[in-house]
Amino acid sequence: MIYQTDIEAVISDQLSRFTNAEPSLTREILPTLPDLQNHALVISGIRRCGKSTLLRQLLASRSSRDARASGDSLFLNFDDPRLAAFALPDFQALDAIIAAKSVRSLFLDELQLVEGWEMYVRQKLDAGLRVTVTGSNASLLSRELGTRLTGRHISKELFPFSYREFLSFKTLPAGIESLRAYLSGGGFPEYLKTGNADMLSEMFTDILTRDIAIRHGVRDLLSLKKLALYLVSNAAGLVTASRLRQVIGIGHTATVLEYFSHLSDAYLIEFMPRFSYSPKVQNVNPRKLYVIDPGMIKVASLSSTSAADNNNGRLLENLVYWELRRTGAELYYLNENGSECDFVVFRNGKPVQVMQVCWELTPQNRDRERRGLIEAMDFFNIPDALILTADQRDTLHENGRRIPILPAWDFFK
Repeated sequence: MIYQTDIEAVISDQLSRFTNAEPSLTREILPTLPDLQNHALVISGIRRCGKSTLLRQLLASRSSRDARASGDSLFLNFDDPRLAAFALPDFQALDAIIAAKSVRSLFLDELQLVEGWEMYVRQKLDAGLRVTVTGSNASLLSRELGTRLTGRHISKELFPFSYREFLSFKTLPAGIESLRAYLSGGGFPEYLKTGNADMLSEMFTDILTRDIAIRHGVRDLLSLKKLALYLVSNAAGLVTASRLRQVIGIGHTATVLEYFSHLSDAYLIEFMPRFSYSPKVQNVNPRKLYVIDPGMIKVASLSSTSAADNNNGRLLENLVYWELRRTGAELYYLNENGSECDFVVFRNGKPVQVMQVCWELTPQNRDRERRGLIEAMDFFNIPDALILTADQRDTLHENGRRIPILPAWDFFK
């Protein structure tokens, strides 16, 4: 049990830090966040990607429209050691604070740490309060939202800085040099402010221990860590659970698949399937894996390669995945007749574009990249194709088709 006075102290302390924080880059997602009356706004994303800052920006934007918004709002971050024992009964004490302060808008950060939180949110919505929730576990949020808050929530995702946000934050022009800088440092705001790589290392450890091992009862933390390190070291690579079971030395393929799910739910990695009209074929084929941020690859990778070495192509492909992912596109790779196309972009259930990604188009790889792209264009019968490189600009002409070659830094700026 946590006393009401203790919760009040935490709220006061967090509010002081919240209001006195340094000005921060306005996130691109902010204008898309709706002001909801009868639905909860749920924002999910990996640890320390800026969810708390986004809540502060959201509160400030509402306050600018309505002077009452800041006065009747309450912010509480549950990822606070003083609230580690917070449980469902403790919401009664929070309710007393809400009543005393005449709170009408709740901003509840990392609320998924409290079991049964969705029942409380439903209660507050029924009482007419505006509720905004953040969390760093996609599965926990989606499962609980699907049971208690069906039809009563809108979900949004927040990621580390995009390349475009990175340019704004660092006041850099788009170009090959800033692209290299982004592929080296990534987009976690705190790391970009301090340059302290220990922050990323600690976050990697926190994800494995607090978000996965403790929450899901994983006993073999060593195997989980070995698997995570292997995956982070092989961004944009093809993986199967059965092969990694042998590589890592894990007893059962089902255990590897379980770890895959936990790592994906924590937003550390994501897997992109090979396209097939058959779900069964999709499930049995290798998936491509992508790591949330280049900075995480830098600090957690087992490889000694850097953004200046021969890992460039995979780092660039990893960037392209997340830039497309944040647009809400459905993504696949295609491999037909031995020719691979890196990205097939679906929107509203329809293929709209195919893409190849390579650091540099050369005489040695030109035919391979061209062949995979043409195969995909023919397979889906679509005319829109693109080759993204680090710094090349050209055009391929193929049987009347015009295929642009663009620098990724220009395409995503």
